[in-house]
Amino acid sequence: MCGLPLAYNLEVRATWREGLKLFNEGRYWEAHEAWEAPWRQAEGRERALLQALILLAAAMHKRLAHGSLTGRNYYKALKYVEQFAEPFEGVDVRRVANDVRRALDDTSFKPCIVEV
Repeated sequence: MCGLPLAYNLEVRATWREGLKLFNEGRYWEAHEAWEAPWRQAEGRERALLQALILLAAAMHKRLAHGSLTGRNYYKALKYVEQFAEPFEGVDVRRVANDVRRALDDTSFKPCIVEV
């Protein structure tokens, strides 16, 4: 099952969950936008997690909506992804990044953020 909570207040948690839903529906730009507000409030590893997911969502959007083959946002995301050797807040960040990399190469593949 896709989706999980983030350890913030209820308003931020609702926005986080909405971003997950949007990402898992393939609505990457909307997920990116949903995560902006929680990202602005976050600190430390929670901020790095959101930054990684925002950049991964942006990479997917650029690939699918604009046909971009550069993957620039994907490579920016790796700076944040490498901070997570283990799952954090229920997200296996490295798995998500690997799935996005696969999807950038094969647009028939759809990445999904799942609870671990």
